[in-house]
Amino acid sequence: MYNAKVRGVLIEGGKTYQDITRDVLRPLDTGKTPLWWWIASFFASAMLVWGVWGFYNTIVNGIGTWGLNNSVSWGWAIINFVWWIGIGHAGTAFSIFLLVLHQRWRTSINRAAEAMTIFAVMAAGMFPLIHMGRIWNGFFIMPYPNTRGPLWDNFNSPLFWDVVAISTYLTASFLFWYVGMMPDFATIREKTTSAIKKKVYGILSFGWLGSARGWLRFETAALLMGGLTAPLVVSVHSIVAMDFAAGVLPGWHSTIFPPFFVIGAIFSGFSMVLTLMIIVRKVYKYEDYVTKGHLDAIARILTFISLIMGVAYITEAFIAWYSDSPYEMYVFFKNRITGPYAFEFWAMISCNAIIPQLFWFKKIRKNITIVFIISIFINIGMWFERFVIVVTSLSKTWLPATWHTYHPTITEIAIYVGTLGFFFLGILLFLRLLPVMAISELKGILKETSSVKKINENESK
Repeated sequence: MYNAKVRGVLIEGGKTYQDITRDVLRPLDTGKTPLWWWIASFFASAMLVWGVWGFYNTIVNGIGTWGLNNSVSWGWAIINFVWWIGIGHAGTAFSIFLLVLHQRWRTSINRAAEAMTIFAVMAAGMFPLIHMGRIWNGFFIMPYPNTRGPLWDNFNSPLFWDVVAISTYLTASFLFWYVGMMPDFATIREKTTSAIKKKVYGILSFGWLGSARGWLRFETAALLMGGLTAPLVVSVHSIVAMDFAAGVLPGWHSTIFPPFFVIGAIFSGFSMVLTLMIIVRKVYKYEDYVTKGHLDAIARILTFISLIMGVAYITEAFIAWYSDSPYEMYVFFKNRITGPYAFEFWAMISCNAIIPQLFWFKKIRKNITIVFIISIFINIGMWFERFVIVVTSLSKTWLPATWHTYHPTITEIAIYVGTLGFFFLGILLFLRLLPVMAISELKGILKETSSVKKINENESK
């Protein structure tokens, strides 16, 4: 039994079932699109247009437009690919893990987190394609029958692992996200007065009637999909980690990488959820649904994960020292902790392992502005982590004659900014066209989690 006195009220303001439906559908019923939405869409579209130019310049002129060299053959493309995959863990980890663990406070946030997953994974999927240089050869990664002999994928290629991981993860996440919205589509179908919207949302709802049998199958499907998709959270980023751990470069071939990458992905995903929901609750006035208790819960999780990240960083440095390998020691102590990439390394440490520890203080967790700033610092720190892993190990390997520094070009920056624009534009369209929260799930927890009366077995007797 949920104890609101201990866990806090999840839905404030004395809401009724009718209030929940009205509040969640209010952004969709508004005939006039808010000015802030148009301004944000303009900047996101401008970023996307610049990214399209970056893609065009790369496809026409080749990978030579990037800052790659014989030493650093992986640059911003792989850095940003891993970063986006990490953010893509937000929805699946947030929705499925908390669903399986029966954490009811997830209901106000899971829909937006799942939308983040979809657009983040789509943004990540762009990088393996553009990294080919000849993007039109992207279909060669698919194992299709052909008339040119036994031409099949190279299953030893990390690129193939990434494609399989991304496609599987995107498909499962989209199905989980879409199935969860079917009851809400039916609600919009019944509430709207527009014939076009009634037709569109009627198709999207797949004829949902809300019968007892339908709800039973819906809840069963949600649990089954959650159970089947939960291992993907671990497997997807473990596969991405194996891109590095399967190599022999100093700083890469480490058994800690798969769990390290998974925890880091959940870390960056949860911080992006925190950033987004603080904005959503402000612009849509959803303070009664996304309460300070919700933000406090996410902040507590980030504090715990930050400790794990700090231990992982210390473990890496200790193993490099304990191995007594001059190559490992040079990468960690001469090219990361000190040396040309010391700023990136200490920015990673500060943003991921030190600054989040401020969440130990209740006053800071209650200050929404500070929480918002810290969530942004975490995402910056996770980007620097990917930079440190990729660039520091590649820039200085065994042969000093091949040492070379790496700096991104304007084309690489444009591609990255373009994916940011794509992500933000997708989120804005989601906020404008789809229900931000799960109406049925909010109604399901309304009575039990919105009263401060403690109901237990002793009182029932």
